[in-house]
Amino acid sequence: MPSALLIGAITHARKEWEDLSSLLTLKEFPSGTREDFVRNCQDGQYDDVQVIYRSNASTKFTGPFDAELLSVLPKSLKYICHNGAGYDNIDIPGCTQRGILVSSTPVAVNHATADVGIFLMIGALRQAYVPLAALRAGQWQGQTTLGRDPQGKVLGILGMGGIGREMANRAKAFGMKIHYHNRSRLAPELEGDATYVSFDELLATSDVLSLNLALNANTRHIIGTKEFEKMKDGVVLVNTARGALIDEKALVTALESGKVLSAGLDVYENEPVVEQGLVNNPRVMLLPHIGTMTYETQKDMELLVLNNLRSAVEKGEMITLVPEQKA
Repeated sequence: MPSALLIGAITHARKEWEDLSSLLTLKEFPSGTREDFVRNCQDGQYDDVQVIYRSNASTKFTGPFDAELLSVLPKSLKYICHNGAGYDNIDIPGCTQRGILVSSTPVAVNHATADVGIFLMIGALRQAYVPLAALRAGQWQGQTTLGRDPQGKVLGILGMGGIGREMANRAKAFGMKIHYHNRSRLAPELEGDATYVSFDELLATSDVLSLNLALNANTRHIIGTKEFEKMKDGVVLVNTARGALIDEKALVTALESGKVLSAGLDVYENEPVVEQGLVNNPRVMLLPHIGTMTYETQKDMELLVLNNLRSAVEKGEMITLVPEQKA
C-alpha cells in the first residue's frame, strides 16, 4: 500500500485524514527541522510516499520546497497537496520537471480574505488606527483626522481571481466603481459590471488599489517607485495577497510624501519582520497575516486538501491543480 506523508498538523479535519488509512499508509512529520526532514528522506523512511500534505504553516519545519528539497524527496512522490491559496514557497517548475502535480486551496479562502481586505480598506480610508490607539491610551480622539468615504470611489483590483471578485462584490455595497487588471480579460459572467483596464490605467484611475494576485518572479515588486508615480495623489493601498508584491521601502517613501494617503496590509515582504517605516506610521492599518484565520475557512481548506489527496490517489487527478500545471 502506498503512503501519504503529513507535514505539520491537521487541526479541524483529523478524522478525515485518519479515514484515508483504508487507502494509504499514513505517515507524519509533525515538527522538526529541515535537517531532520532531509535525513528522513535520505534514510529511506519515505520511499513509498506517493502524496505529501504540506502547508504554508509547515514551512517553518521543512523550509521551502525549493530545488534543494525537491532533490531529496522520494522518487515515488507523485502529488503535493498544499494547504494555502499562495504557494510561492514551492518550486512549481521544479515539481513539473519531476512529474509531481501540486494542488492549492483557492475558493476556500475567498470569503475570509475578501472580508479582511474590506476591513483594511475601510480602516485605511478612515485612518482608523489613530483613534483606536488614542482611545486605548486614554486620549479619546487624540490626533484623529477626517477620513474618506468609499462611495463613488474607484476600487482598482490587480488580480481579479476568486478573492478579487469577492472584494468587488463587497465594494459594490459601498457604492464603489470597480476597475480591474488581469493577464487576460474575464468572461462577461465573471466580469459583471467591473471595467477591464490596462495596468497603467489601473494605476492612474484607482482611488483605492487592492492587490489580489499571486507572487511569482514576474509579480515580485510589481508595485514600486515607478508605479507609485503613476497613481493619484492620496491613493489608498490594500494588500492581502503577498508582501513582496510591493517594494516596502518605496511604499514607506510614498506614505511619507503623502502620495499614498494610507494603507491596509495583512502581508509583508519579510514576515514576521515588518518594515519599521510601516510600523511607525499611524496612517497604516496593520494585521499579522490573518486573512484566512477563521474556523470555517481553516476547516474548508483542510477538507479541500484532503479531497485533493483522495482524488489524486483514486483518480490520478487533482481538483484544484495550480494554474501553472494546467494543460
